[in-house]
Amino acid sequence: MTTPTLSAIDTTTPAPASAASGDDGVPVSIKIRERIKATQKRFHANDNIAEFIEPGELDKLLDEVQSKMSTVLSSLVIDTDSDHNTQDTARRVAKMYINEIFKGRYHPAPAVTEFPNAERLNELMIVGPITVRSACSHHLCPIIGRVWIGVMPNEHSNLIGLSKYARLIDWIMSRPQIQEEAVTQVADVLQSRMNPDGLAVVMEADHFCMHWRGVKDMDTKMINSVMRGSFLKDPNLRREFLSLVTNKKG
Repeated sequence: MTTPTLSAIDTTTPAPASAASGDDGVPVSIKIRERIKATQKRFHANDNIAEFIEPGELDKLLDEVQSKMSTVLSSLVIDTDSDHNTQDTARRVAKMYINEIFKGRYHPAPAVTEFPNAERLNELMIVGPITVRSACSHHLCPIIGRVWIGVMPNEHSNLIGLSKYARLIDWIMSRPQIQEEAVTQVADVLQSRMNPDGLAVVMEADHFCMHWRGVKDMDTKMINSVMRGSFLKDPNLRREFLSLVTNKKG
């Protein structure tokens, strides 16, 4: 059996462990994980864990992800030392995950100003389409689509500004998601903030786990919905909402 020479072995050096760990040498990801476990709360891919992250730890977590991503690239037999295209890829990917496409896991909900329904509005309101971007939690491939929101307010409902719908939805979608669960999370957040008589959420999205891999079907989309309150009880209201959404989609 031939022993590989030193020159044949990938000697790419990941970021120093100290950069990804606390002063005690414990990786910051383990510290965050243990805090969550101590409260017996879950930390699934589409959960927000911002309350368990202490000041300064996101920077350390970014360093840790960079270090481990360097190891992944090395295992993929990519020469990040000589290839100028990939020399900074580990850092770029770490920043992308922590600060962009998965930021909804690591940052608290955006500030949303709520104001009372002073005019006692009680007619159907529709918001959308709102463009959404996420990543499938099975393969971390992109999910790109649109969301429509239907709201049936009452005199006690809180109302929120148009742009705030987009900010809340982006916060939820900026996590590894499954579309069926994502629409439920959107409905839960809006229901808790607005307390309307009825709430409807419809999402239509392309899943790149089908476009890039597997059957490589470029045309199939997923459409699903969540109906709450009067949208669930009143078929005429539900029909009106879905009819208006369908017309806008066309």
